[in-house]
Amino acid sequence: MERIKIDRINELARKSKLTPLSDDEKAEQAALRAEYLTEFRRDMQRTMDNTYLQRPDGTKEKIQRKK
Repeated sequence: MERIKIDRINELARKSKLTPLSDDEKAEQAALRAEYLTEFRRDMQRTMDNTYLQRPDGTKEKIQRKK
């Protein structure tokens, strides 16, 4: 996610603590958060897909994904 979008999420969060957000700002905030979570989950899944446990005996075991 671009830094500009993350900064906008943070800006809206700060603003919401001081004053109520307009309907347009609430919709923008929800869309940006949804996009951020989608990318976060995708990146985390990629990380987990490439993670292995190494046992004390030297063997490696791929971590199984829970569905």
